[in-house]
Amino acid sequence: MICLFNYYGKRKLQSGRKAILNPNCSGKYKRLFRYCYKISLKFNNSLLFSPVNLVTFVHEKGVPYCKRAEIIPCEPDAGNAAVGKTDKGFSLLLRVKMKTDTTYRYPTALTIAGSDSGGGAGIQADIKTFSALGVYGASVITSVTAQNTQGVRGIQAISPEILKGQLDAVFEDITIDAVKIGMLHNKAAAEIVVDTIDKFSPSYIILDPVMISTSGNKLLHDDAIHIIVRELFKRTTLVTPNIDEAEFLSGIKISSEKEMEQAANKLLALGCRAVLMKGGHLKGDNMTDILYVTNSTPLRLSAETIATTNGHGTGCTLSSAIAAYLALGKNLQEAVKLAKEYITKAIFAGKDVTTGHGHGPLNHFFAPIPLAKIKTNGL
Repeated sequence: MICLFNYYGKRKLQSGRKAILNPNCSGKYKRLFRYCYKISLKFNNSLLFSPVNLVTFVHEKGVPYCKRAEIIPCEPDAGNAAVGKTDKGFSLLLRVKMKTDTTYRYPTALTIAGSDSGGGAGIQADIKTFSALGVYGASVITSVTAQNTQGVRGIQAISPEILKGQLDAVFEDITIDAVKIGMLHNKAAAEIVVDTIDKFSPSYIILDPVMISTSGNKLLHDDAIHIIVRELFKRTTLVTPNIDEAEFLSGIKISSEKEMEQAANKLLALGCRAVLMKGGHLKGDNMTDILYVTNSTPLRLSAETIATTNGHGTGCTLSSAIAAYLALGKNLQEAVKLAKEYITKAIFAGKDVTTGHGHGPLNHFFAPIPLAKIKTNGL
């Protein structure tokens, strides 16, 4: 960062001398210095033209704002004070190249999904999951639903213009580490998401092919399925269908792990790079999910079945947890393992809590983690 200020003093600069900001600094630099009441110049030696020097900008409360800078003498121009003797000594126009302290950003995951007015699934479940795992959550709403724990009463798709506007606004401003895609209610939404992926190329994309709600309601138009299978599958890092969705997409009736594998292989053949088959809807003493990755040994993840009716939003939560762990720097296998552990604990923590009169939500915040920070360079 380059900014200008006038120094009024003697030929040699000494520690503790004050500097006066050049009023011709550009706007963003003025904002930086607006909070500083003193600039203390500390040199490696006392010569004015020392090439590298240290500068401390002090806040009102005495906290250093920036600690390092390169001081470079420069010729004045018409808009700046001339170099020469004044009643205070020499007036010298200096250019300061800032070397800022370490800065940070939050690991960020984006959910592209529908809104659940009951708060248990969709965008609401995704944001809760991101937050609980220490990840900053951004959201793009594809549709608004009128629903509660008992079922979906209505769905209104967001207009294509607003959907695209949300996507562009987020990607053009915020560094997105991972994307979770949920309900794409219609063909237009699916096409816009495909175009956005091609435009911004996010590193990780988790697709939860939301088609049927926990209460059995159909959530997807038929004309969107073709776009999802033909275009989205090959662009995603992982697809996470439950048994009902896998049966619909593969055409295979699933009642065992062997049939889960057959369905997964069919989805891989359709272009998916990895498929997480969620076996929670199968009957048995254990809830078993299996990760299938092209040219890799399947990863089997099993947990004891938890007796509860509070399973609303489990698919959304699992896929968003995977996205969160990928945003935190885990590889796919690690992210899936940790997400499985998280959702199992979330289900258990909320198993005996009554919310509404139907399928209740999980307890996303059974052990919340503070927002993580990623070290960055510059302001």
